[in-house]
Amino acid sequence: MKISTKGRYGLTIMISLAKNVGGGPTSLKSIAQAHDLSEHYLEQLIAPLRNAGLVKSIRGAYGGYILAKDAKNITAGDIIRVLEGPISPVEVLEDEEPAKRDLWIKIRDAVKEVLDNTTLEDLANYEDDTEQQAYMFYI
Repeated sequence: MKISTKGRYGLTIMISLAKNVGGGPTSLKSIAQAHDLSEHYLEQLIAPLRNAGLVKSIRGAYGGYILAKDAKNITAGDIIRVLEGPISPVEVLEDEEPAKRDLWIKIRDAVKEVLDNTTLEDLANYEDDTEQQAYMFYI
């Protein structure tokens, strides 16, 4: 299974909203500008996220979007399924060789486990330690 730009940009939207919790609604324009993405494309992605109950829209001059649930209660799997559909690298056929069928099932289950055990809160709070450690001096 290859995650398309739908899934990748959908995660970008959701992570941006999670990082701004408590700061009021976030506009798609500000997310698009911050990540050099098409605002029009983000508008297409936000509708299914809203319909799935993951985000709420706020109208008005200072409107935008907020998370509909706590970030700790939304998983990467929730977002990917809304935008990409079921998580499966290949369609598992019953008449396929048992060894190959079991391999596809193991791959599917491993991907599901990672996506379903990674919360939006985890993604929003992630910090890349590699840069910090690169400049760390020990005496």
